Amino acid sequence: MKIHTFLLFISILKCTCQEFDPPDNYLIDCGSTENTRVDDRLFLADNLNSSILSTPEIIFVKTSDSPSSIYNSSLYKTARILNGSSNYSFPMKQRDWHLIRLHFFSFVSETFDLSSAKFSVSAQKFILLKSFRPPHGPVVKEYSVNVTTDNLVLTFTPSPGSFAFLNALEIISLPGQVIPDGTPAVNSQQPYTSVETQALETVWRVNMGNETVFPRNDKLSRYWLSDRERLINSNLVEFVSNVQAVNETRGYSEFIAPRSVYGTATKLHSQPDPNTIINVTWSFGVDTGFDYVIRFHFCDIGNRSPGPLIFNVFLNSGVALRDLDLSSKTSNVLGAPYYVDVITRINDIHNLSVSIGSSSVKNAYPDGILNGLEIIKISNSKGSLDPADAEAQTTKRASKTKVWLIVGLAIGSLLIFIVLAFLLVVMIRRRRRDNAVHSGEDHSIIMNRESSENSKYPQIGYRFPLMAVQEATDNFSENLLIGIGGFGKVYEGSLKDNTTFAVKRGICQSQQGHKDFRNEIEMLSQFRHRHLVSLIGYCDEKDEMIIIYEYMENGTLRDHLYGTNLPKLNWKQRLEICIGSARGIHYLHTGSAKAIIHRDVKSANILLDENMMAKVGDFGISKTGPEIDQTHVSTAVKGSFGYLDPEYLATRKLTEKSDVYSFGVVMLEVICGRPVIDPSLPREMVNLIEWALKWLSRGRLDKILDPHLVDEIEQESMQKFGETAEKCLAEQVGDRPSMGDVLWNLENALQILENHQRLKERNEVEQSVSIAQYSMGSLGDLENVPMSKVFSKMVKAEIS
Repeated sequence: MKIHTFLLFISILKCTCQEFDPPDNYLIDCGSTENTRVDDRLFLADNLNSSILSTPEIIFVKTSDSPSSIYNSSLYKTARILNGSSNYSFPMKQRDWHLIRLHFFSFVSETFDLSSAKFSVSAQKFILLKSFRPPHGPVVKEYSVNVTTDNLVLTFTPSPGSFAFLNALEIISLPGQVIPDGTPAVNSQQPYTSVETQALETVWRVNMGNETVFPRNDKLSRYWLSDRERLINSNLVEFVSNVQAVNETRGYSEFIAPRSVYGTATKLHSQPDPNTIINVTWSFGVDTGFDYVIRFHFCDIGNRSPGPLIFNVFLNSGVALRDLDLSSKTSNVLGAPYYVDVITRINDIHNLSVSIGSSSVKNAYPDGILNGLEIIKISNSKGSLDPADAEAQTTKRASKTKVWLIVGLAIGSLLIFIVLAFLLVVMIRRRRRDNAVHSGEDHSIIMNRESSENSKYPQIGYRFPLMAVQEATDNFSENLLIGIGGFGKVYEGSLKDNTTFAVKRGICQSQQGHKDFRNEIEMLSQFRHRHLVSLIGYCDEKDEMIIIYEYMENGTLRDHLYGTNLPKLNWKQRLEICIGSARGIHYLHTGSAKAIIHRDVKSANILLDENMMAKVGDFGISKTGPEIDQTHVSTAVKGSFGYLDPEYLATRKLTEKSDVYSFGVVMLEVICGRPVIDPSLPREMVNLIEWALKWLSRGRLDKILDPHLVDEIEQESMQKFGETAEKCLAEQVGDRPSMGDVLWNLENALQILENHQRLKERNEVEQSVSIAQYSMGSLGDLENVPMSKVFSKMVKAEIS
C-alpha cells in the first residue's frame, strides 16, 4: 500500500517540566470524534483528520464499556480499524530516542469483535509485535526507538483474514539520560555494546515499598506497578515511605524516576535480628532468547543501620552488584537518588528473579534496600522484540545442532578417540588425587572462597573422603570422643593447620537412619546464620554416615546447667544463650519461603562456642513447614521425650508452635537448673513441666529457681522470663506466642537486667563518692588545697 504521511497541524503540547520540552509530542485518541484530556495532556481526535489519515478503509468503532485502566478510560471507548497494511509517517523535529506507546482494548462493537484481531506492528526496521492478539482488558505496549531519519514510520499489518486496530497512540521525544549507554553485563567487567542501534521494550516497571505510581505522577506518564505481588516472601521485608527525604540537590532528574519512586522502598527486615543473613526476592515473567537491561533505583530515605549501607544485588543465580556501598555512591548524602544499569541474558527459563541480600563485608550491617526496578527487553539480531522470532531462532539453532550431531555420529572413529582420551584423563586425575591423599595432603578439604569473612568454615558442605576423616580423628579414637547421642558418637577432629571441627559418626544402619542423615545435610546446606551450627562436610563412603560440623568449644547448654562439674552459668549468660537460640529458631521459621520446623529443640541441641555464643544444631528430623494456605503438616510424631508438644503428640499436626513449646521446656531447664524428667526427686517434682508450671501459675518463682541463681536474684527480669516460658507451654497451639514474640520478650528481660545492673553500679559509685566526700569534707573545701593533701586524705579514708 502507499505510504501516507500523518500530518497534524497542531501546536506541540508542552511538557509540564521546565527542564525538558519534547520537540516531538504526538498524542492520538484513535477513532474519536473529539479531543480527550487525560490529566494535563490532550489526546487529539484522529477522526477529525480523516482526510489526511487515509488508509485502505477507514473504519471507526466505539463502545459504551468503561474499562478500568491505569490510564483514562476515555481512551478506550473508540478504536481505529485497519483492514489492510497501513503505514504512518510522523515527521520528526529531532533525531533521537522516542517513546512509543500503543494502547489496545479489545471490546465488542456492533460490527467488530476486536478480540478476534490478529496483526503485526513494526517501527522503521524493528518488529514490535508479530501475530499479536490483544488480551482481554486494556493493555499498553511501551517501546523506545532511536529515530535516525526525518520520519518515524509505524506499520500495522493484519494477519490473513483478520484486521488490526488501535485505541490510542503516543510518540514522545525522550530526554537523553533515560536510555542506558555502555551498560556492563552481569558477571563481566567489559562494557556491553551500546543499545543505540537497538529497539527497546519496557517489560516491567516496578515501584518498591508496596506503593503504585500512576502516570499522572510521572513526568513521562509512566506507570510503576507496586512490588507486593511480585515478592516471593513479604515476611522478610519492611516497606518504608519518606518522600520528603528525597534530596534533589545532586543533579536529580524526575525523568529517570519520580520522587514518589525514590521516596518509597522495600528493605531487608533485619532489625529483629541483626545477625541474620537473608535475601529478599522478586520474580518476573520474561521471554527467553533476549538480552535485558535491568535498571535498579536506590535511595536511602532513612537508613537505621549503625554503619554504611552495603549489600548485594542478584539476578537469577548471578551477582549483579557485589557489595554495593550505597553510602559511598551517594557521598553519604541521605536521600540522594542513585541508579545503575546492568544487562543480563535470559536463555532457558521464562523467569527473572531479582534479589537483594546482606553483604559479607566485615562489619557490614545486614541490610539492603531497593526503591524501583525497570526490566527492558533489547531487540535481537533480527531486529525483533517478539518472542515468536526468538523461539524461531532457537528452533533453527536446535535444527543445526541436530544436523551436526548426525554428522558427528557418522564419524565413529573420532568419537572413540574422544572417549578414550577422556577415560585416560580421568584415570590420571584419579591417580594424582590418590597420591595426594596417601602423601598426607589435605586437597580434599578446600574452603569455599565465598565464605563469610566472619566464619572460619564454608557456607555449604563438601564430600570428604573417609581416609581424610579417619586421619583427622586418629581413626575415631576414643580419646577424642566428646559426646554420644541418638544418632551416634561425636569426635573431635583436626587438620594439619590445627583447625578443629566436630565429627558425628552414625551408628544406625536402618532406613530411617539414612533418611535422617540425608535430611540433616540437605537442611544445613540451605542455612547460614550466626546462631545455627555450620555444616563443613559429610562422608558416605563405605556405608558410613558421617557429618562434620564447626567445633563448639564449650559443649551443650545442658552440660552447663546440670549433670556435670562444668562451671554454672550466671543469669545474664543464661539469658544471652536463650536469646541466641531463639534467634536461630526464629530464622528457621521465617528465613525462607516455607518455614523449617526443627522438631528436636532441647538443651542438648543448643551448643556453645568459645565465646559462649549459642547455636542450634542437630537437624536430622527437621521438617519443611506447611504451605501458605495450610495451617499444619500432618506427619509421624518425632522428637525427644519430655520436649514434645502435647497437641502434636495427640493429633500428629506439626506447626512452628511445636518448636515454641519445646523451647519453653528449655527455658524451664535454664531457670530451674535441672533435667526435664528426674526420677530421683520426690514424686511431685519428677516432671519438670508440671512442677514448674504449678508454682509459676501461683507467682512463686522462688520455689523453682536454680540454687546457683539465688544469690543474684533479679526479680523483674526473671519474672519476665518465667511468664514467657509459661506462655510457650500453653496446651493450645493458638495460645502460644510466635518465636519472634518469644525473642522480643527475652530481649526485654535482658534489657531489664542490664538497666538494673547499671542502676546498681551507679548507686555504688555515688555511694563511694559520698564516702570520699564525707572523709575529705565538702567539695567547696577543696579550693586552694594542694592535690597532694587531697590524695593523702583519700588514702587515709580508704585505710580507715
